[in-house]
Amino acid sequence: MNQNRSNCNQYNRDPQTHDHEFEGSVKIAQANQDPHNHRFAGVTGEAIPIQNGSHFHMLSTNTDFYEDHFHMVVDRTGPAIQVGDGRHVHFASGQTTVNDGHRHEFMFATLIEDPIGDIKCRC
Repeated sequence: MNQNRSNCNQYNRDPQTHDHEFEGSVKIAQANQDPHNHRFAGVTGEAIPIQNGSHFHMLSTNTDFYEDHFHMVVDRTGPAIQVGDGRHVHFASGQTTVNDGHRHEFMFATLIEDPIGDIKCRC
């Protein structure tokens, strides 16, 4: 298969600008029956522009496995939060999917984008 991917733009879309790593722990569920939480980690999708000049990211990952179940963490981040030097993070909060008769809440900030790379834009 001979494909020219030098610009990674095979679908005639704008090139991807950046993504963010994220990690966290969900809040404890089933406090009176089987108190437990789960951990998760992943990488967001590419930046999706919004009208005010900022952007958001979609994210989807599974939690770790506890006894007989796991949950999915699926969300849309909030807009960029500037942290200095042209870098930014995003905030996300929500609830996991229901599994084993319960769900968990989560709340976290992404890590900064491309932490050792050149500053490319002030999004």
